[in-house]
Amino acid sequence: MKVLLLENIHDAAREALVDAGFDVRTRSGALDEPELIAALEGVDMLGIRSKTQVTRAVLEARPEVKVIGAFCIGTNQIDLDAAARAGTVVFNAPFSNTRSVVELAMAEIISMARHLTDKNAALHAGVWDKSAKGAHEVRGRTLGIIGYGNIGSQLSVVAEAFGMHVYYYDLDDKLPLGNAKRCGSLEELLERCETITLHVDGRSGNAGNFGAAEFARMRPRSLFLNLSRGFVVDVDSLRENILSGHLAGAAIDVFPSEPKKAGDAFESVLQGLPNVILTPHVGGSTEEAQLDIGRYVSGKLRDWARTGATTMSVNVPGVTAPQTIGDTRILHLHQNVPGVLARVNAILAEGGANIDGQQLSTRGEYGYAVTDLAGSLPEDTEQRLRELEETVEVRVIVAD
Repeated sequence: MKVLLLENIHDAAREALVDAGFDVRTRSGALDEPELIAALEGVDMLGIRSKTQVTRAVLEARPEVKVIGAFCIGTNQIDLDAAARAGTVVFNAPFSNTRSVVELAMAEIISMARHLTDKNAALHAGVWDKSAKGAHEVRGRTLGIIGYGNIGSQLSVVAEAFGMHVYYYDLDDKLPLGNAKRCGSLEELLERCETITLHVDGRSGNAGNFGAAEFARMRPRSLFLNLSRGFVVDVDSLRENILSGHLAGAAIDVFPSEPKKAGDAFESVLQGLPNVILTPHVGGSTEEAQLDIGRYVSGKLRDWARTGATTMSVNVPGVTAPQTIGDTRILHLHQNVPGVLARVNAILAEGGANIDGQQLSTRGEYGYAVTDLAGSLPEDTEQRLRELEETVEVRVIVAD
């Protein structure tokens, strides 16, 4: 297996994949579409973070790439539907950097409440501005969380430990943790809370969802945070609300357009505004989080290669394949229509295959069957499986 890792993925991932016997190459920055297509020649596995866009064109140009690891939470940078149609399995790290993002959010809430960045800038400029005006404790204040997933729910718990009153809004009916209260609408949350923080996912429907109307509904002198996706917020409207004084502060970690690599130039309409904290998409960028992500996702890639396991895949059915392979294992990704497994087994039976065990999982349009055989795969059987109308991808693993 040849592996390409981009965007400064933690070295623990490279070490784990090398130890598994893979040929691993690394590149420091993100690649645009033509660069990525060129770099993927002969590559079986791709590892990226949030900047590299794996488009339909990339997947069609490089069908030999059969597994992609997103060493981050989000997967909106990958065309998941096109990947599934190409038989390319995608994994991510949905939990590994949760605590890091939560800690940054709390640090920024406190920093904005105390105007620490303004005080810091003044002191560096030689101005001694000792005053309590506009500085507040966060204890007893209200926090509104938009998106109550892994990060939002853990932030809820940590904020309560600081004495904040927590409300949240989510499209799904999520169980509240601690004393958090669910709001029935986004409007209710915006009107009730003094600090609003976004923790939504990267689905296309979220693009531009937070703009002038939402800022207008927020309470005067509120604080605003976005540590989720840059395209969700109208930054021009955010700027206007900071300059007008309607918002007392903002903390932004993600932007509609971001540089491809460290050291590149960055520009934003939010630069230079009072009590506005700008960070370069570092919510999950702690040594602890990146180490855990590196280990977790590389483990998923390794297990897929060795056993065909797809547990926690974001685009194909999940199967926890047995670690021990008998003689031969057939991995069959197919269209989820009635009768496919019967036809697969008929082909195996006609070839004289002896089935030791079999697992099937379905998810939406796709099914994934893992079949262990005693003995070798009969001649021409693999080709017959590939020729099935419903077949998306067939892979055969032969025991050492």
